[in-house]
Amino acid sequence: MHSDHLSRHARHVLTVAHGQAPDPASDPSIARSWRRCLLDYRLDPTQALAPSVLEHGRVLEARERLRHVLQVADGEMNQLHQQLCGAGHAVLLTDTRGVILNCITAASERRVFEQAGLWLGADWSEASEGTNGIGTCLVERQAVSIHQAEHFRGRHTGLTCSASPVFDPAGELLAVLDVSSAREQVSRQHQFHTMTLVNLAAKTIENAYFLRHFEQHWLLRFHLQAEPPGSFSEGLLAFDEAGRVLAANPSGLNLLRLPRSAVLGHSVEALFDCRLGELFARACQQPTARWPLYQHGVRTLYGCVRGAPPLAQRIPLARPSSQVAPAAGAWCLADGRVAEQLRRALKVYEHDVPLLIQGETGSGKEAFARALHGASRRVAEPFVALNCAAIPENLIESELFGYRPGSFTGAHKHGMRGKLLEADGGTLLLDEIGDMPLALQTRLLRVLEDRQVVPIGGTPQPLDVRIISATHQDLGERVANGEFREDLYYRLNGLAIELPPLRERSDKAELIEHLLGQLAPGTGLRLAGPAREALLAYAWPGNVRQLKTVLRTLAALCEGGVIRLQDVPAHVREQQAQVCAPAPLADAERTALVKVLDQERWHMTRVAQRLGISRNTLYRKLHRHGLAR
Repeated sequence: MHSDHLSRHARHVLTVAHGQAPDPASDPSIARSWRRCLLDYRLDPTQALAPSVLEHGRVLEARERLRHVLQVADGEMNQLHQQLCGAGHAVLLTDTRGVILNCITAASERRVFEQAGLWLGADWSEASEGTNGIGTCLVERQAVSIHQAEHFRGRHTGLTCSASPVFDPAGELLAVLDVSSAREQVSRQHQFHTMTLVNLAAKTIENAYFLRHFEQHWLLRFHLQAEPPGSFSEGLLAFDEAGRVLAANPSGLNLLRLPRSAVLGHSVEALFDCRLGELFARACQQPTARWPLYQHGVRTLYGCVRGAPPLAQRIPLARPSSQVAPAAGAWCLADGRVAEQLRRALKVYEHDVPLLIQGETGSGKEAFARALHGASRRVAEPFVALNCAAIPENLIESELFGYRPGSFTGAHKHGMRGKLLEADGGTLLLDEIGDMPLALQTRLLRVLEDRQVVPIGGTPQPLDVRIISATHQDLGERVANGEFREDLYYRLNGLAIELPPLRERSDKAELIEHLLGQLAPGTGLRLAGPAREALLAYAWPGNVRQLKTVLRTLAALCEGGVIRLQDVPAHVREQQAQVCAPAPLADAERTALVKVLDQERWHMTRVAQRLGISRNTLYRKLHRHGLAR
């Protein structure tokens, strides 16, 4: 960055911080942060050094401390990245020191964000990097947006950050969720939209962590409306067998209009006009409908109770997170091709033949693998999934193979088992296997051949695991380009399963009803005819994952038990209208695509070069026109 830019920015910071110029932002926390940086931390706004980065062992230790948070946050972070259309954004999760513990970016943009200092283990505390989304959020304990020149250091003025705190059930700061953009042109309106999504995602992570933390206790879920459980704004209240309140989430305190001190340790009966025995009688493990719940002399809320599991079924929270997969019946198999693929896959799986599931992003590869495991003789054994694309490259080895106590500086005192040993006796899904680094491919091949795993710093251990791999990439093409080991490719490709994209499935109607029943069980929620037609006509470029997101939103917003056409997102309704209208330009583009694809025998790199576009743009055009090999 040019020195004159740094000098101008430094002069501006000094004048604002000393009260000689008005605060450039509508948020007064910016000026407060600038003053802290100058007076408390003694930072230099012209300093151009990159953020300090923790050594590998310390990062693993920090991730182990927040293991359960990272587990519940992973899916929400990936969904947030997709909602932001991926490109140009990094979704980050940090601990309370401001150290980045997880980072989700597009592979093509990883280098850009690393140059900006946004990578695993980087310290973005305010005391180290000045005013920034992560560090200032930690100090202010509230959501903040830092737009380019609002950063304290001139080095960071190319970034725009939106950060939201994540609190634990006791109200203590647990983590920070942040979305950073390195785009030059980021409008305030776009930043406001991003901030809204970040806040919603942070609340969802909070609630998911709350539910997991108190999964062995009684749980009261309540809201102002009689809507199904699952809203990010619902109140959560955990209590024991005596009715004593153990914890309440911020939304619950807001709904009750009470401070935490007036709720914790008090009886549920003191808060609501309801006997404890009645709450116990209404409890079930999977509550669906809410019933009126009267707060003493204040208002009527609507609640439902999740019962605590019997003592014999209770397990410690620290136990590995592997879960038994659902039976095949929990997945929609009305499409004859998909059902036949599952039947063939099950036959070879039972004979310990590796499976390779191929399909577009979001087409249900993990759901297929879970259904396969659930229909197999290993249904009672663990099913473990590892997304090779979601885990930073320098952490995949320890995540996959584990490590022994003291094997390196900063190693956790109890070590870590690793996904392979967690899946021992069951199934390991290696999702997005095409993104696994070459060095790890060599180690994985050795594991498959020797049937034993060697943790970092440990000795060989026997291993009994069935391997299922999944990818949206053309592994044959990656082998030809030297990006994937040929011997590993043939070792994993015992049987290749090609999952059709959602637009090509014959059971879209059944799948929509199936997913709606899962997302809003017991509510009787239904689709009006025009709304159903709009959903069926849409091309779903994001496949089943996108469909689930839309249905979840529709279920949350629905009033009266019927989803109508006006409730359906505008872009879905618009495509339905376009289907009925002639589109000569679209037809011409599709014809040209098909011609080049045939000439190049579907070699995507050569097709993109012929057309003068990137491969990502090519894939988007294929999705838009419904073209698949």
